[in-house]
Amino acid sequence: MQILRRILMIALPLAVLGLGVFATVAMIEARAEPETKPVEIPPLLVRVITVEPETLSLKVRAEGTVAPRTESQLVPEVAGRVVEVSPSLAAGGFFEEGEALLKIEAREYDLAVIRANAAIAQAKLRLATERQEAEVARKEWRALGQGEPNPLVVREPQIAEALAALASAEAALAQAKFDLERTVVRAPYAGRVRSKQVDVGQFVQRGAPVATLYSVDLAEVKLPIPDAELEFVNLPLAYRGAAESARGPAVTLTARFAGREHKWRGRIVRTEGEIDPATRMVHAIAQVEDPYAPGRDARRPPLAVGMFVEAEIDGRRVSNIVRLPRTALRGDSRVLVVDSTNRLYYREVDIFRLDRDRALVRGGLEPGDRVCVSNIEAAVNGMKVRISESERS
Repeated sequence: MQILRRILMIALPLAVLGLGVFATVAMIEARAEPETKPVEIPPLLVRVITVEPETLSLKVRAEGTVAPRTESQLVPEVAGRVVEVSPSLAAGGFFEEGEALLKIEAREYDLAVIRANAAIAQAKLRLATERQEAEVARKEWRALGQGEPNPLVVREPQIAEALAALASAEAALAQAKFDLERTVVRAPYAGRVRSKQVDVGQFVQRGAPVATLYSVDLAEVKLPIPDAELEFVNLPLAYRGAAESARGPAVTLTARFAGREHKWRGRIVRTEGEIDPATRMVHAIAQVEDPYAPGRDARRPPLAVGMFVEAEIDGRRVSNIVRLPRTALRGDSRVLVVDSTNRLYYREVDIFRLDRDRALVRGGLEPGDRVCVSNIEAAVNGMKVRISESERS
């Protein structure tokens, strides 16, 4: 009995294992062969731009710093002690043309006027005396009946000297009055104070600068323009012997101040007298009228001296130009065009201008051509592509 039980314990698992192997083999033999299909790789999906030639007004961009058109040193023309300084004569202060900015003690110059008047009175007395003596000498000479008198007899040299002395005295009076007027130092134009070096009680010398001023009627910005950009803008060029040319193109100046962007309109008025030998750039001068006047936007600051601005100069107007993103270029002057069968082909184009983010094309493309603007690593002529749905016309 025990032997039979041992035989069953060994044979039964073997029978189950054999039955499983048989079933597995039967299933493998009975399965159908899988259907094989060729692998299909879909054409590359690309974006395109449909060519539409247009007329454009070009812009030339530059950068510069605002500077005053007129800047000068305030210089007294007489020496003396300062007795009064205008509140306007302070760094950043505004003043009007003819405004008294500084007064110098005038007592010495008042006395000079008095002395000059006294010298004139003496010169007039001497002249009158000489003329009277000349008249007496002429009568006495005639009484003697000896012909025409000698110039020395009728005191002609003495009268001439007296006339010269009177003229000198009158000139001295005019100079004294002029110096007296100069004790009040007035503003030569409407402007603003950049800096000052004088105050009440200080003794100033004739010709020693006491302040630096600049005008506020016009602001100027020097804009460097590369030689390659000169083709796109009409700058006012000066020729020797030629009449002054018309004003140049309009310009828009942009600056950021207090976290906001502000704009001013101006105009190119001239170019500087030389080309920068280091950068080979031409410097155009833009002017903005009344830069410190308030604008329609109450939050817009004045176009202050020293402010850094970006300029956009109105350039030439050109027609039959195609605008493309710069990424559409393949190399220097090639683009990828998608034909009617959705295949890519390289095409040479005539580049008119390259900007930071766009290319202007003036030849090589026809209206309706589709230009690929997608970034393709390796493109070959005749490659099949799919057009993005958003780009279909």
